Amino acid sequence: MSRSLASWHLLEDMMLELKKSGVTIPLKVVEDLRVAKSMIELSYMAGSGDVMQKAEVLFAVVEAYLVAEGQKRFGAAKVDGWLRQLESTNAETPLVSGVAQDRFVTGIPKGQHWIRIEPVGTLTAERIGQLAEQQGMQIKPQNDGKLVVYGAPESLKGFIKKVTTEKL
Repeated sequence: MSRSLASWHLLEDMMLELKKSGVTIPLKVVEDLRVAKSMIELSYMAGSGDVMQKAEVLFAVVEAYLVAEGQKRFGAAKVDGWLRQLESTNAETPLVSGVAQDRFVTGIPKGQHWIRIEPVGTLTAERIGQLAEQQGMQIKPQNDGKLVVYGAPESLKGFIKKVTTEKL
């Protein structure tokens, strides 16, 4: 069964719980979990099954380490609870999640910096457009109502300063 970002979060929580109890997690295990998350997000964007299979392998390695260390530190009962949570997450969570889509923006020219901003209060989409235009920035509306403002790094800094001084 395919793993999802919800499973990744559970493995991360398991890892943090072990760290809090004094277990030193090897850098390789931490990196494997990070790479697996990146691969999941990439598979959402590219739709590649090969990438997801590689993420599955990394998940298995991380899970095996965490389960072994968890049994040493906490005993079988706690680890069985972790495994039940992972199993139920894998069964209930759909493979595709909107989380990865929120983190990547397509259509931004190379070398441009960007920020995603949500119109709130008096900071309407029109006002954001005015501030962006004053700074020489471009705007790209998103499906979720947010706006992506992009342009030169110096212009983006000026835009952020203007937005943060606006009264909501």
